[in-house]
Amino acid sequence: MTNDVLRLTMHEAADLLREGKVSSVELTQATFERIRAVNEQVNAFITESEETALAQAARADKMIAGGNENPLTGVPAAIKDAIVTKGVRTTAGSRILEPFVPVYDANVMTLLNEAGFVMIGKTNMDEFAMGSSGENSAFGPTHNPWALDRVPGGSSAGSAAAVACGMAYWALGSDTGGSVRQPGALSGVVGLKPTYGRVSRYGLIAFGSSLDQIGTLTRSVRDAATVLQAIAGHDQRDSTSVPIEVPDYNATIGEGVKGLRVGVPREYFVEGMDSEVREAVEKAVAQLEGLGAEIDTDVSLPSTGHALSVYYIIAPSEASANLARYDGVKYGFSYREGGSMWADMEGTRQYGFGEEVKRRIMIGTYALSTGYYDAYYLKAQKVRTLIRREFDAAFEKHDVLVAPVTPTAAFKIGEKIDDPLQMYLNDVCTIPVNIAGLPGISVPCGFATADDGARLPIGLQVIAKPFDEATMLRVAHAYEQSTTWHEEFPPL
Repeated sequence: MTNDVLRLTMHEAADLLREGKVSSVELTQATFERIRAVNEQVNAFITESEETALAQAARADKMIAGGNENPLTGVPAAIKDAIVTKGVRTTAGSRILEPFVPVYDANVMTLLNEAGFVMIGKTNMDEFAMGSSGENSAFGPTHNPWALDRVPGGSSAGSAAAVACGMAYWALGSDTGGSVRQPGALSGVVGLKPTYGRVSRYGLIAFGSSLDQIGTLTRSVRDAATVLQAIAGHDQRDSTSVPIEVPDYNATIGEGVKGLRVGVPREYFVEGMDSEVREAVEKAVAQLEGLGAEIDTDVSLPSTGHALSVYYIIAPSEASANLARYDGVKYGFSYREGGSMWADMEGTRQYGFGEEVKRRIMIGTYALSTGYYDAYYLKAQKVRTLIRREFDAAFEKHDVLVAPVTPTAAFKIGEKIDDPLQMYLNDVCTIPVNIAGLPGISVPCGFATADDGARLPIGLQVIAKPFDEATMLRVAHAYEQSTTWHEEFPPL
């Protein structure tokens, strides 16, 4: 089997399966051959599950032979290591969970297993999803397949890199401040973050509970729509899961953009934005206009500039509370040389958590402490409400908003790791969407050229009103199908 089959979209691979031109077992074997060939360079996986995957593939072949038409059935996929998987190690990229093997499945895993999908492994990530580059993992940084000396984006770094270079046909990630859309953009794949509450968070290891949302990384917008269709829906085990009907996204995805009102918020073209990124996004906007969309470049979301500050109060505060459960008593890494229970607990956290996680826990604990709660956390929640209201006002006049995903293309590994502020600024275009609980998607829209001549992907962000993923997908699909950026494949 040639490597060409590894460049297919999920739907293209599914068509081959149903036509009998390839079996799921053969696809899965080819995928693991690719992993053995390139993963040492990319470091996209923490845990590979070849034995389980081949058993799932054999089951999928029987399902397909019996007339199963689900495009997810039998197509190899990867899962971010923040999503718990029964019987398969789940680390969240942290030493503190290095030995943890869950005894239950996340809700999304239950749904995917019912669909007959094939899980090839758990992907590398910034520890507890705290990072924008894929460098904060306890298992080493993930490398961008387009330029191995550069980051693939984070925190869903391994998921994006695996899909980008043919180690998986699609993957799940999670997005708290841009952690699906940003690696989607920097790795040249489609990254979709659904509306908060659209997909159950049951079984997603928590970072910021009011911001976290499971999303998808795929090679086409249609693939993203199909995976979202499979994992969306109400779940009683998640109190934030919204009990509303999930539409058939693929039924409307091809309706085009003619007559749709598209707003371009000027605050997203931030100071210091790379000129090639700006130019690529502006050309994408012009492309949408050529396809019949009504473009409005005079859109303002004035509180956008405060979103970064709001996020880095709310998210660490929630992380401080969520990560208090890791004490080494019931599961995971446990330090036992402290001489007392309290010393052991301190040692567990000292040696189990990485530097970025410790930094955010301290920020969050400070923001929630007596005397500072009103000054920081409460004020941040009030500004969060303002940001949401500004989006609501914008969506009264526009069907979608479009913007850059990141201010620059992929930067070099190590370039920003010692400068947290510069690293945090990389999420400036994605964070407001999480703060407002909106859906957003990143679609490839061009390339920047690095000093050494490497081609670095750029992403266009499409943002929609709550639970209107259908319109967002229509716009993203129309743009994608009118260009060839999504057909590019890294030279690795």
